[in-house]
Amino acid sequence: MASFTPQYPPAPRLDLTEDLFGHRVADPYRWLEDAGSAQTSQWLAAEEELWAAYRAELPDRDRFAGRVRELMQVGAVGVPAWRGTARFYSRRDPGQEHGVLYVADDTGERALIDPVAIDPSGRTTLDGWQPDKEGRLLAYQLSSGGDEESLLRVMDVASGELVDGPIDRCRYSGVAWLPGGKAFYYVRRLPPEAVPDGESQYHRRLYLHVVGTAPETDALVFGEGRDKTTYYGASVSRDGRWLMLWASIGTAPREDVWLADLSASDPDAPAAPAFTPVTVGLDAQTSLRAGRDGRLYVFTDLDAPRGRICVADPAAPGPEGWRDLIPEDPSAVLRGFAILDNDGEDSDDELTRPVLVVSRTRHAVSEVTVHDLATGSRLATLGLPGIGSVGGIAERPEGGHEAWFGYTDYTTPPVVLRYDATTGAVDTWATSPGSVSDPPAVRASQVTFQSADGTDVRMVLLEPGGEGTVRSGEKSTVLYGYGGFDISMTPGYSPSILAWVEAGGAYAIAALRGGSEEGEEWHRAGMLDRKQNVFDDFHAAASWLIASGVTSAERLAAWGGSNGGLLVGAALTQWPSLFSAVVCSAPLLDMVRYERFGLGETWNTEYGSASSATELPWLLGYSPYHRVADRVAYPAVLFTVFTNDTRVHPLHAYKMCAALQHATSSSRPVLLRAEGQVGHGQRAVSLAAALAGDCLAFAAKETGLGN
Repeated sequence: MASFTPQYPPAPRLDLTEDLFGHRVADPYRWLEDAGSAQTSQWLAAEEELWAAYRAELPDRDRFAGRVRELMQVGAVGVPAWRGTARFYSRRDPGQEHGVLYVADDTGERALIDPVAIDPSGRTTLDGWQPDKEGRLLAYQLSSGGDEESLLRVMDVASGELVDGPIDRCRYSGVAWLPGGKAFYYVRRLPPEAVPDGESQYHRRLYLHVVGTAPETDALVFGEGRDKTTYYGASVSRDGRWLMLWASIGTAPREDVWLADLSASDPDAPAAPAFTPVTVGLDAQTSLRAGRDGRLYVFTDLDAPRGRICVADPAAPGPEGWRDLIPEDPSAVLRGFAILDNDGEDSDDELTRPVLVVSRTRHAVSEVTVHDLATGSRLATLGLPGIGSVGGIAERPEGGHEAWFGYTDYTTPPVVLRYDATTGAVDTWATSPGSVSDPPAVRASQVTFQSADGTDVRMVLLEPGGEGTVRSGEKSTVLYGYGGFDISMTPGYSPSILAWVEAGGAYAIAALRGGSEEGEEWHRAGMLDRKQNVFDDFHAAASWLIASGVTSAERLAAWGGSNGGLLVGAALTQWPSLFSAVVCSAPLLDMVRYERFGLGETWNTEYGSASSATELPWLLGYSPYHRVADRVAYPAVLFTVFTNDTRVHPLHAYKMCAALQHATSSSRPVLLRAEGQVGHGQRAVSLAAALAGDCLAFAAKETGLGN
């Protein structure tokens, strides 16, 4: 390795210790929470210089960034949303920085929303979109500079003209159109002046908006008097009769659900429907769908942590009236479904039997089955291109015999597959528009190991060479994990992974507790007072990689972002000698004060709250910032943060970086890469490739890739 010797910027340590429920909690770098202070600005400028000096010595940075960009040039294609004969879909062509939203109908294809045409800097993103039920109007949401604020607008599809908006404070808002396109339900936060200081990201409400009117006149539908962190969502059946509403406190794995019959309401006052509770006060996740056959389809994990589909009478929608249609599978997790039938409207298609197309994951690998709609009995299992992931099953709203769904795996860019229920055939309906020259050969395998408490945990291992290649010698290896918020690590095309493996490294993705790889029980086994299970799983994964001869501690890098940043922060403080390098991106690290910043309060249902005498010890038990100890030989660490991140504040990385730079006895560097005008989520291709290039080159240098 090059002879880079870090000279860390001065970072004063405050003599600040608080007594929290009898716990003495030190916070020497609290001054870094003030990102606008002169002292913090000076420290950040010095950290930027340190990173630039190190980065200049990374021999593989440009090569990695260039290869990642080449592999991204294959582009992407999304599952269509049908409205009659028109279909709406996203596509990113080679050379484009962002995906573009298109509509295709009898007149041909045309672009509706091109983020780069709106903002040539590439800093504007399309956060969401929803055509009305007739396909004449399009609601869409844009954010700028990574702030994820999602300004809502409405476009006339035929002319492309703006007919409404922008409406602000619509972050994480879905849009539920009423028939005719005159109005929609949506979620909007209260104005900042109407809420206490520091709470402007909370206090959501469900409103009814009439297109073309001022949002200040929107009618309040639901949400008054409920917990400030509550999220809401709504949908309206195709015929406009049923309004389905859900509410969850923060990111809690449970939600209350209501149903309203709009036909029984005053047609001139759809903002005041009578809601019937469906699952209120129950510890379960549930969603409703009004079928074209008059039945209510219920997707729930109530009494079924891996999920089931039930049918119900909308007149009596509660659990006592549910009938299992697709019972829980004890070894697979239900993910989605589509109904293929023909209600006789707008279609000449004939079906011999209405069917349900169901997607599941079995140990994080997707499968798709077809079932009789009346009885739920399995009729067929669909063939997929490989061991991969299925997402976004779509159908025609008016009924029909076709379903469309996305597919990808570790070496296959996104494609859209089509299932024809009349023939049973599955074909490729759309592919990513570009191609990859000389794609890397990758061998994938899934292994099982035991965690500290004896729990079996699975991990996918990607290594150089095609199928049948024999492993030879230890390799520089990246271990990636997430382990939280019911999110599953499923196979997917990743230019970063492919570039790493092509360069001779191995890449492992661990399916840790806290995710949803094995259902809701798996999630709950890694949250709140059981969060340490996630870190123990990661430790066991690293130990397996070393014991199996894949790598060694000197050649192993840990990598994670967001909640995964918390994961690798905990791993490096609990087992510092287990890794040679850590890439810690947009992390949560100060678990005592995380609720005070960004969207932190919405996550205390996942982590617990420092304001609770019972829960604070859970957090202190693993909080990475508070576990940094003096004179420990920590691995090389690269923190990557985004200064417009409105989910996880960069202060977590600032404070942890300063603490590690002060404490480490190792010569390995602790570095901070801070990027402006981007946020927690999506970004332009060039920015994504540059970030990946820096992180891969850092991991390569610190694990000796190629040596």
